[in-house]
Amino acid sequence: MKRLLIDVPLHAASLERLRVFAGVTVDIVETPEERRRLLPAAMLREAAGLFCTFPPENFEECRRLRWIQTGSVGYTQFTGLGLAGRGIELANARGCFDVPIAEWNIAMIVNLARDLRGMIRHQEAGIWDRDARFQREIRGGVVGIWGYGGIGRETARLAKQLGMTVQVLTRSPVGAARDVYRVPGTGDPDGTLPHRVFTQGERYEFLSGLDYLILAMPLSPATEGIVGGAELEALPRHAFLLNPARGPLVREQALIEALQHGTIAGAAIDTHYRYPLPPDHPLWSMPNVILTPHISGSSLSPYYRMRLWEIFLINVERWLEGRSLLNRVDGCD
Repeated sequence: MKRLLIDVPLHAASLERLRVFAGVTVDIVETPEERRRLLPAAMLREAAGLFCTFPPENFEECRRLRWIQTGSVGYTQFTGLGLAGRGIELANARGCFDVPIAEWNIAMIVNLARDLRGMIRHQEAGIWDRDARFQREIRGGVVGIWGYGGIGRETARLAKQLGMTVQVLTRSPVGAARDVYRVPGTGDPDGTLPHRVFTQGERYEFLSGLDYLILAMPLSPATEGIVGGAELEALPRHAFLLNPARGPLVREQALIEALQHGTIAGAAIDTHYRYPLPPDHPLWSMPNVILTPHISGSSLSPYYRMRLWEIFLINVERWLEGRSLLNRVDGCD
């Protein structure tokens, strides 16, 4: 009998499904919380599987642990624990946010194309203005997706349904996505949707033909500041930048200057350089910028907890059967 220790908010229906699994015993930390803290040592010593967002402060008590399911997509909080050396597998929550972030991407494309901010300002001032910039369509536009994980694939599906041309820039060829969670009926599981795929060496050619650039890559030492002045200059002056990924992917001063000088037409930004973004930051007052407070893939979505627990249940079954975990993270030690 394998013991599972749970330290995430519960999903009642999923918990009932878990309790009927043969071969597992479930322990639940009283008042689950999404922060790092001390957990009952006796529970940790017996746990073979741990479902949490942050590792416990007394992680050294985990003597039988073989698998961690984290409730987040990011997993840097587990580095330095020596997981690989101790034979502990790690799986993350990729796929939980694909749908809402992709929908945010499409919403921002429409809002930027029709200058919704401008229309709202006119509404508040009682101005009747039927300028052509409020009547543009997105059909026929070219959307470039930099990074092609789950968010990029679901964005591509939606954009293509709306008649847009989809181009992708990736580090490796686009292929089938295996052993990664996705909501049924979404995404691009076979990797066949993009009209064209560019490699990193073709970055400037990729950028030069876009109407909308969407960043859909993780933040890492290799990607921090990957979009700077040269990349923004490569975009057409009518192009828009969308960043629902991580703020520091784009060099802050380069972005401010590009927006101020008309190097690009505008931007929609959900992830920022500081939290909260200071009220005197210049991005707040720019008429060609839409700012949202990191809510494109919020964990407060009514579907988030259900999807997270679905990943966990799938992985419990795979773990018991000795199969590869869904959303397995390699190289975290």
